[in-house]
Amino acid sequence: MNKLRWAMDGGFWDLDRSTPRTLEGEGRAVPGEPLPLGVSRGTRLSRPKQIDFFQRFMFAPFIPSYSASSHGFSLQRVLALPLTENWFATLLAQFNLQKFVSSFKKNGALQSSRLENIRKHLEDKSLYALGFCSELLLSPCDTLLLSLDFYGDDNNKKPLWPGLYIDKAGNYWDVPFSMAIDLASLASDSGASYHFCMHHSAGQPMQLGGDETVEVPATLLPGISLKSAFSLKKNVEIWRSNAQKLKMVQPFDIFLSNPHISASGVIGAAVMACFGDSSVRPQVVDESQQFEGFCLRAPAVKSTLLVDAFSSVSFTAQHGNFQRLLLDLTRFHARLDFPSASKFLSGATRLAQDFCNSQQPTMETVQAICPKATVSFQQQIAGPFSFRVDSGVEIDWKNKDWHMCVDDPVFAIEYALHVLGSAKAVAWYSPKHREFMVELRFFEA
Repeated sequence: MNKLRWAMDGGFWDLDRSTPRTLEGEGRAVPGEPLPLGVSRGTRLSRPKQIDFFQRFMFAPFIPSYSASSHGFSLQRVLALPLTENWFATLLAQFNLQKFVSSFKKNGALQSSRLENIRKHLEDKSLYALGFCSELLLSPCDTLLLSLDFYGDDNNKKPLWPGLYIDKAGNYWDVPFSMAIDLASLASDSGASYHFCMHHSAGQPMQLGGDETVEVPATLLPGISLKSAFSLKKNVEIWRSNAQKLKMVQPFDIFLSNPHISASGVIGAAVMACFGDSSVRPQVVDESQQFEGFCLRAPAVKSTLLVDAFSSVSFTAQHGNFQRLLLDLTRFHARLDFPSASKFLSGATRLAQDFCNSQQPTMETVQAICPKATVSFQQQIAGPFSFRVDSGVEIDWKNKDWHMCVDDPVFAIEYALHVLGSAKAVAWYSPKHREFMVELRFFEA
C-alpha cells in the first residue's frame, strides 16, 4: 500500500473518511470541504478485509462500531470467500446490538428467560444489514471493487448507494450517481507535484437524518467539476538524533523510530472549472469552499472558472525510538494552511489600511488572514499501545478576547503490529459526530 498522504491532500482534495454510517466503513468528503485530520484516509484495505484480518490474526470474533445518528452500537463479522488467487469475495454481516437490547427493555423481556422471547426479537429484520463485496486484483496496484448492501431497516424508504458524502458539518448525503477520476504524482518529501481531479454528479442528493433545512452543498448538485493543481514542497530537517538504537529490539513502528525535528512548506496554484447546476450557485465561491480567487462566470452556459493559490507550513517533533516498553514515543505535529492566497492578500490589504487610518480592524479582516490550524499529538502508553489526538484549532470570534478553542477533535488508542513493520489497529472516537470505530491502518506516519 502507498504511504498515506497527510501534508496537503486532506485539506485540498477529496479523501475518504472513516465512518460507521456505512457497511464499507467509509464515506467521501464533499468536494471542496476538507475533513478532520484524524478521520481522513488515503489508500487502505477495504473494510471487509480489515475485519477478516482482525478475525484471523487478532482473535476478535466481532468488530464493534458506534454511530449515535444512525444505528447506535453494532457488531460486524465477515465470511471470507477466496475464489481464486486474485479474486476475493466477502459477506459482511452487521447486528444492531443497541436496538436489540432496547427492544428487550421496551417490552419487559429482560425479566423473562424464555427462548421464545429471544427468538422473537432476533427475527426483527431491522437489526441486520448485509454487504457483499467482490475484489478482483487486476495488477499489483489496481483493484476492481464491486459492493452491494442490504439493510433490514424499513425506515429507509429509498435505496441508498454504498458510498455517502459527508460535509464538514457532519451531514451525510446520498447522491444517486457520482463518479470521480483522480490523477496525481507520487508523493515525495520535496520537489514538484501535480494533481488532477474530475468529479461528475447526477440526480438530486438526499440528506440522511440531521437538519432538513440544511442546503445541499453546491458541489454535489448535478454537474461536472474539473480541478487541477501544481505545487512545490520543501522539507527542512532541523535536528535528527544520532543516538544508537537498542540492539536486537525491533521498533514497534519503523516510521516512528527516529527522533527528529523537521519543518516543511508547500506553495502552489489551483484551477477549478464547474459545469452544470453546481456552477450557478453562489456557494461555489463562498468561504466554506475554501476557494476565493479569480472567478469568471458564464450563467448562460452554466459554467464557472476559479483560479487561486494556496500554501501550507508544517512542523513535526518526535522524541523516542518507540522501542522501549514505557514512554519511548512522544510526537507532535502542527500545520497551518492558507487555502486561498487572494483571501489572505485582500485581508492583509484591509488590515494595512485600517492601521494607516488609525482604525480598529474588524473581526472579518482579522479572520481573513488567519490560517487554518491543525495539531496532532501522540504519546506511547505502554508497549505497542499509544494515545493520539488530532484536532483543528480555531479562534472563538464571538468572544471579544478571541479565545482559542479546539475544532472537531478525534481521540484514538493505537496498537502497533510491529511484526508487520508499520501497521496498527486503531480505535477512535469523534465527540462532535458521536462516532466510534475500530480500524486497521498501514504505513501511516
